[in-house]
Amino acid sequence: MSQFITFEGPDGSGKSTIANLVYDELLKRNIRVIKTREPGGTKIGEKIRDIILDTENKEMDMRTEALLYAASRAQHTFEKIIPALEDGVNVICERYVLSSLAYQGAARGQKIKDIKSINNFATGMKKPDVVFVFKTNRDTLERKDSKDYDRLEEESRDFHKKVRDFYNNLEKEENFYFIDANKSIEEVFRDCMKVLEEKGDL
Repeated sequence: MSQFITFEGPDGSGKSTIANLVYDELLKRNIRVIKTREPGGTKIGEKIRDIILDTENKEMDMRTEALLYAASRAQHTFEKIIPALEDGVNVICERYVLSSLAYQGAARGQKIKDIKSINNFATGMKKPDVVFVFKTNRDTLERKDSKDYDRLEEESRDFHKKVRDFYNNLEKEENFYFIDANKSIEEVFRDCMKVLEEKGDL
């Protein structure tokens, strides 16, 4: 049975690095898998991503931002994610709905129920089988040169603290697996693989 696996957490917390390592490991084990990302993942989604993250779009209203993320996610879900899963291919995705709850909900101060509502419509209620939630108390954006920041990365430290606090204070759900992102890359990778191996569905 194919699995839909997502990686969630603050910017710079190591999601991309670990997602790539897990992807490579599954390929080595001859497991059918694709890796994708949000916003983006499709031709249309990547064009929407460019609009969302363009540092020149400073006048973007927070509602527009939330709807653009949901629009990209809708295209991604129905063009790429669901067809792959139906074909028996596992899907590794950097970010999904939980990111919108963190950034457009908690950090922007919009109602979580509203963000959930537009994303339920966008995804047809499709939920990941495994959600790796990376928790850290560090200012993880310090790992990246500020001149390379996108529009959201340029937000205030308070904004990014709200994002971290959202992830750190999440209550456990059936498909959530909390990962200590303060550990070394090797340890975080092992922790993620242990979860997938114990589930035994790949």
